[in-house]
Amino acid sequence: MLLQFVILYLVVSVGIGLYAATKVKNSADFVVAGRHLPLPFIVATVFATWFGSETVLGIPSKFLNEGLKGVVADPFGSSMCLIFVGLFFARPLYRMGLLTIGDFYRARYNRAIELTAAVCIVISYLGWVSAQVTALGLVFNVLTNGALAPWQGMMIGVAIVLVYTLAGGMFSVAFTDLFQMLIIGAGMVYISIVVSGMAGGAGVVVEHARAAGKLEFWPGLAPRDVIAFAAAWMTMALGSIPQQDVFQRVSAAKDEKTAALGSVLGGSLYFFFAFVPMFLAYSASLIDPKMVTDLLAKDSQYILPRLILDHAPFAVQVMFFGALLAAILSCSSATLLAPSVTFAENVLRNFFPNITDDQFLRMLRIVVLVFAASVLVFAMTSNSTIYGMVENAYKITLVAAFTPLAFGLYWKRATTQGAAAAMALGLGTWILLELAAPNGFFPPQFAGLIAAVCGMVAGSLLPQWYAGTAHAGHRPALRQVANS
Repeated sequence: MLLQFVILYLVVSVGIGLYAATKVKNSADFVVAGRHLPLPFIVATVFATWFGSETVLGIPSKFLNEGLKGVVADPFGSSMCLIFVGLFFARPLYRMGLLTIGDFYRARYNRAIELTAAVCIVISYLGWVSAQVTALGLVFNVLTNGALAPWQGMMIGVAIVLVYTLAGGMFSVAFTDLFQMLIIGAGMVYISIVVSGMAGGAGVVVEHARAAGKLEFWPGLAPRDVIAFAAAWMTMALGSIPQQDVFQRVSAAKDEKTAALGSVLGGSLYFFFAFVPMFLAYSASLIDPKMVTDLLAKDSQYILPRLILDHAPFAVQVMFFGALLAAILSCSSATLLAPSVTFAENVLRNFFPNITDDQFLRMLRIVVLVFAASVLVFAMTSNSTIYGMVENAYKITLVAAFTPLAFGLYWKRATTQGAAAAMALGLGTWILLELAAPNGFFPPQFAGLIAAVCGMVAGSLLPQWYAGTAHAGHRPALRQVANS
């Protein structure tokens, strides 16, 4: 019966996505939903995109092992990323009317900077999308009691996401995200009420976690601990800002006020709801301590699914797996679309400058398909945890893409030479330390960010040997395309 309800939910999700696909008439519709989405849709897409497998499975696992200190990157860093975007980046980027975040680097600097940033952004998505694919395999494995191997579940999950993502792009993502956000919200609230009752009440769970030291957040005063703590936070809070999925939600809004407010509200909503899975996971340690102990030694990502299947009533099981699949599917579709759009627009399109809009739309769909296959292979061969995949994904964009974006928007003296120096020093420092001293005093991504900032300032203020030429873009401003 549980599997039947899950299948029904999947059918409804795909149906909503295919209905939304009927609204796609051009590439602007496919990428940013024609820039017509109202506030509820923007909030839903921001929230649902980030409330993914790492929130329901990865964060609770990390919390049980390390407490609040261990989850400084997500949800503390990731939610602040969305709030920062709404406060400082949404309005100026929206006014530029760009198709992708990569277009900013071309318009502000030159094509070489655009290409470098685009490649880094696309690479960063491998880990994040793979985390969602890995979670889909885990869920289908649990739901079928092992009848489906994780790799088979991954293939089925990717196929489902591809159906409506290929058909409707951002329109399908937006409509399904709104539906899935309602499922996640209702499901998480209902489940937390039932599970807290099984554990003796919310107060008992929180007090037990406090006594066990799980609610300690701030690091020790040792410089090494402070720097490691700050680096983990920055990786998500700043490294996630120059990302296409975030930019798409900003650009899909009907106006810049909606873009900014939607990002702030979505980020705030994500922060509060991310604590629910942590609460549920710690409740499991009171309800079935043996199961939790056994799975902590094997794979702690299975703790929540096993708690629900072994101890919760049927209605809670339906709500939990519905909410879990909603979280994973919404995140999967968005993170599959974003890097594909970036690669098609900022890499491939340079080789086809005279391509028509219909041909570009066809190219977008082909790239989505190819990227999905690549992610599937990566997920099947990776040994990293879901949380680890997501946290590591943003190191490359932190050291390579964040500094040119922030300085390009807010420092008039930022130059193409400065951006090139920032990327070269940021990437070079990060890669060198990852190879030579990955566990050194300065985390590699932290040192890479400092090097990037120094490169930007020095490269912009010194005599200009490398200037390059900024380009307005391949097409008219997106606001003109969307309204034509």
